[in-house]
Amino acid sequence: MDISEQKAQLRKLVGERRDAAHAAAIGAGEAARDHFLVAGLQNGMRIVSAYRPIRSEIDPEPLMRALIALGCRLCLPVVEGKGKPLKFREWTPTTVLEDGPYGAEVPSSGDWLAPELLIVPLLAFDLTGARLGYGGGFYDRTIAQLSAAAPVRTVGFAYSAQQVDSVPIEATDRLLDAIVTENGVIPGAGTGADHGHPAQP
Repeated sequence: MDISEQKAQLRKLVGERRDAAHAAAIGAGEAARDHFLVAGLQNGMRIVSAYRPIRSEIDPEPLMRALIALGCRLCLPVVEGKGKPLKFREWTPTTVLEDGPYGAEVPSSGDWLAPELLIVPLLAFDLTGARLGYGGGFYDRTIAQLSAAAPVRTVGFAYSAQQVDSVPIEATDRLLDAIVTENGVIPGAGTGADHGHPAQP
């Protein structure tokens, strides 16, 4: 079985697992927010990108609001086309959103920003920080582009049920610096990782 087939099978398996976790979750976004802030993953970061949840993704809005209260500028990813890196438009709790590609809402106006910290959705992750997305490669291209200009920290945001033993990776796949779930923080092995933060219980 080649790597694309392995990824397709894992997407189906973990997608179902995430759906079940989402249906049963109460306060998961708030719990993940608290773990993120206790670990100080936002320390030194002025511009942070997050996402609008689609399907059964864990909701990062409680964290987004907390980061704004701490003085960060928040932005959301905008897909400009297949094979292109993402762009990021500023978000506040009062920003008017419109439907974007792939079902995610995007700001209808606002400043374009270059984030220093990316909070990213995912389908599956493992303890190395490997991330399985939907297969478009948008975040891998974007992280490569941003990190060529300045250091970038990447943090996956997920339910603990999305952890797997091993995510199959290719040369273009980027490892996350950390993964935050409703149960705690898992250090990854990304190039921007700060391994001074211990995993939370």
